[in-house]
Amino acid sequence: MKIFVADKIADEGVEFLKNQPGLDVDFTTGLSEAEACEHIREADAVIVRSATSIRGDILEAGKNLKVIGRAGIGVDNIDIPAATERGIVVLNTPDANATTTAELAIAHMMSLSRHLPFADQSIRNGKWERSSFMGAELSGKTLGVIGFGTIGRIAANRGLGLNMNVVAYDPFVTDEIFTEACVTPMDIDQLLECADFVTLHCPLIEQTRNLISRERLAIMKPGARLINCARGGLIDEKALFDALDSGQLAGAALDVYENEPPKDSPLLKLNNIVFTPHLGASTEEAQTAVGVEIAKQIATFLSSGEAINALNMPRVATEEALTLKPYQEIASKLGQLMALMATSPIKQLEVSLHGQIASCDPHPVAVEALVGLLQNSLSIPVNQVNAVHLAKRQGIALTESRSEATHDYISMVSVKAKFDNEEIIVSGTLLNDKYARLIQINDYQIEAPLSGNLLITRHSDQPGVVGALGVLLGEEGINISNMQVGVKDGLDEAIAIIGISQLLSETALGKVADIPAIDKVIQVSL
Repeated sequence: MKIFVADKIADEGVEFLKNQPGLDVDFTTGLSEAEACEHIREADAVIVRSATSIRGDILEAGKNLKVIGRAGIGVDNIDIPAATERGIVVLNTPDANATTTAELAIAHMMSLSRHLPFADQSIRNGKWERSSFMGAELSGKTLGVIGFGTIGRIAANRGLGLNMNVVAYDPFVTDEIFTEACVTPMDIDQLLECADFVTLHCPLIEQTRNLISRERLAIMKPGARLINCARGGLIDEKALFDALDSGQLAGAALDVYENEPPKDSPLLKLNNIVFTPHLGASTEEAQTAVGVEIAKQIATFLSSGEAINALNMPRVATEEALTLKPYQEIASKLGQLMALMATSPIKQLEVSLHGQIASCDPHPVAVEALVGLLQNSLSIPVNQVNAVHLAKRQGIALTESRSEATHDYISMVSVKAKFDNEEIIVSGTLLNDKYARLIQINDYQIEAPLSGNLLITRHSDQPGVVGALGVLLGEEGINISNMQVGVKDGLDEAIAIIGISQLLSETALGKVADIPAIDKVIQVSL
């Protein structure tokens, strides 16, 4: 089998491939698009970094491609949907540079605590200003870690080694995992109020953009220091400037920025912030690791079909796959709903098939529910291949079941999340073989479209609530396409599922929550 290595990777990775029996390695870099098309034409696998894009004509030319390997994390240069359409697996190496990135965060923390960059510059300017650079010990201080994935856990471990008290926030990680790591879990505002140093290790998604907002900077412990080696956009940089300029924060360190490079950023005018040019993965060890890891993953896939760190999965064109496909889509949407409804870390996700569909294997449907649950909480794409592994890493156990009982529908999917002290269940079905419907939220029986923009409320079952909602939405310029209300027998509680023309702003959503009879409100785009 032929492997085309299109970008420079560690020599150790190339040598590993060359030493594998049956593999023919074409290590040719720096090619034009036309030249790359010629080299990829006969290849079974291609390995890239960020220089070569596998999309368009190059992807089209790879008629024999079975797998694309990205030596690193980011896959912006790979057309994953097009690769999936062609049955090509895409692999990356999300953990190979985790230690390097975590260590950079710790290095920034040390630099801030002892003013190292500023003291160095002072010496270079011919000064001797010992009294100007009074530092702070790390021992005994509190380190707050926001995002407790692989990198966050390594950073926490390093903090413990420095005799720091480590606290962490990650809504998708269970208490058991925090306890195992000797770390105290907190909600984000509690963490910001008590931490002397805060380091960010979470993905940049819509929900985490400007996670460290002006309001959150204001509640940080006076004199605290903030570090971001994760993603630009997690911090409101204008608000950060004000917090540093006013002395609310003693310092900050950034390796990533809203715009890279940050040429016109006002932060550059400050003398209590440390900058590095996106060096998170820039160590010899990390560069070697990503090259060797992707080489091993490619060799494993070509020899056994095992897809380690796969970001997609080839389609399986079987009759059962066709039957399951719409229910997989329903399960994914139910998982997305569950992620918004969860009030604490999920311990177990139970996915059940009912009715005619119970004759099928529940696993593909169950995994798709996990995909929906996790897709907006992690920094790497979640799919059928990696969802179970990622859920296990988050402390979520997956169970599957099936029953031929129909529950008034020919087929239906139920997703139940179990927490420490409660359970949440949502169910969906397919009407007339094409219309996805939400038919259950806990004890409420309903029948609402499972698509588009949905506003979901739990409220007192009393006159005027729906009217107040309608008036408020009208004032916000939001059209209502449909509305379903569910009630509990014998109780004064109800829920409403409202189809809306567009998602509400945070301000408008707050107004809905402020309606006296409304107990809880969420919105989702499906």
